[in-house]
Amino acid sequence: MAYVITEPCIGTKDNSCVEVCPVDCIHPTPDEEGYEAAEMLFIDPDECIDCDACVEACPVDAIYPEDMVPPEFQKYIAMNAGFYKESQGTPG
Repeated sequence: MAYVITEPCIGTKDNSCVEVCPVDCIHPTPDEEGYEAAEMLFIDPDECIDCDACVEACPVDAIYPEDMVPPEFQKYIAMNAGFYKESQGTPG
């Protein structure tokens, strides 16, 4: 199971979650290409170690365990995974 960033992050991109992630699985970061264009941040489901640090750090309560994402935010599960498939050149 991984964590998923959802709609409340859109337009916020607070980066508190990026700072506390021990495996650097949240992108794009402020120093990465594409950061300014990105509406929100994304968690790489293959790299996430389920440590819960990002959940506590998020000031807008946008992060959920994948199996607890509310129904209205379910599409963000695929969006998080899709961000990493696209960035690796793999069809999403």
